[in-house]
Amino acid sequence: METKVEVSIGEGVTATIADNMVSVTGEKGSLNRELWYPKITITKTDSMMVVETQSTRKKQAAMIGTFASHLRNMIKGVSEGYTYRMKVVFAHFPIQVKVTNDYVSIINFLGEKKPRTAKIYDDVDVTVNGYEVEVSGINKEHVGQTAANIEQATRIKGFDPRVFQDGIYIVEKS
Repeated sequence: METKVEVSIGEGVTATIADNMVSVTGEKGSLNRELWYPKITITKTDSMMVVETQSTRKKQAAMIGTFASHLRNMIKGVSEGYTYRMKVVFAHFPIQVKVTNDYVSIINFLGEKKPRTAKIYDDVDVTVNGYEVEVSGINKEHVGQTAANIEQATRIKGFDPRVFQDGIYIVEKS
């Protein structure tokens, strides 16, 4: 059972830990996150962040892995960023996709009069290029949730999904 995990801080990335708040800053921006669980400590050395516990319980060991993954995602986000590519698919009615303020409007989906909408998180950029939609940002959770919101907005109920394959689907994550 793992009681200590080391996460390396890459070049050009700075990390600080104050109380339970972890802040990571890189060339793309900065992320803050509160990471706290009983009997788990996060410390920073020169080029490493160490997540450890003195407990031998499975719950603490599982949370160590979770915290380490959160830290890796934060470091990768501020240095490289996350991008999801989505594709607009339709058979009969041409779908129009527009970005307005903090929502994506999906117009003429299956010939519906009322547009469907999907929420965009604050720190996420959505660009529409013809029938390609690109969702990008530095926070992996917000980018993924925004892409999921867009995908779920075009979910079809009451029809056979093998026949009616219209929608907006994630085709690539990078």
